[in-house]
Amino acid sequence: MGDGKSKSKSKDSGSKQKKRRKTGLGKGLDALFPDIVVSQEESSGNLLECDVDKIVPNPYQPRRDFPENEMVELADSIKVQGILQPLLVRESSSDGYELIAGERRLRAAKMAGLFKVPVIIKNIGDTELLELSIVENIQRQNLNPMEEAEAYLRLLTDFKMTQEKVARQVGKSRSAVANFLRLNQLPNDIKSSIKDGLISMGHARALLGAETSALQRRAWKIVILRGLSVRATEALIQRLNSEKQRVKKSEKRPADVYFLNLEEDLARYFGTKVMIKRRGQKGKVEIEFYGNDDLDRLLGLLKSD
Repeated sequence: MGDGKSKSKSKDSGSKQKKRRKTGLGKGLDALFPDIVVSQEESSGNLLECDVDKIVPNPYQPRRDFPENEMVELADSIKVQGILQPLLVRESSSDGYELIAGERRLRAAKMAGLFKVPVIIKNIGDTELLELSIVENIQRQNLNPMEEAEAYLRLLTDFKMTQEKVARQVGKSRSAVANFLRLNQLPNDIKSSIKDGLISMGHARALLGAETSALQRRAWKIVILRGLSVRATEALIQRLNSEKQRVKKSEKRPADVYFLNLEEDLARYFGTKVMIKRRGQKGKVEIEFYGNDDLDRLLGLLKSD
């Protein structure tokens, strides 16, 4: 009796496991495209062991940073447990395979000394490959903020997607996608520091609040030099913007068209620079001269009238 109940429960549990579908962030391609990523049991003839040398990297891979310490840890794990999830590939024109998903596993497998890896072969085109590569990396949270920003931009430009569609595709809010896209507006040196992990997404968003790229760079250098927190960076940006506004307010107002024209007429007549400075209903006219001879020339012009 006990064995029968145990088997029944196990069977029900297994049935529920098959019916349950993964949802949410960090689940990768199986959560986004269940019709493309299949299990080993479902793939039948599509699952095989492939020589690692026959697999070339995905040319549309948005991820560029593969930290060595992470790769070493994964390689050590593969040495003990093997590759638990097959790589996803497509056939290439060079009698080999092109990677769709699993570059970290492929790199780690080579580090671990494996000659063959399990793969699932799928037939997809270039545009779908690009989209899957971007979405898979974003869902797995493998990208740094700048790589993610560039990936979103590529979805917008290469696929003509709207921000709303991109947000739905990657499971984020439209405002979150918009904030990432704004990182593409930063100067290149600041972008590089985001990729290198010198500043965080929070720092980058604070820097975007600076009124000009010059102020962004000035603040960025201070942030790097002093190791400022995000909150301190926000306060710095507020101070720099306020200083810029004060400078603008302290600048002299330009003369109106009449006085500008008058300055030009006088300058032509005297052959030197002339400035009209007003204060309310009063003012003064300044005529520049360069040496005694020049002064005598100007006095002669004034007396002649």
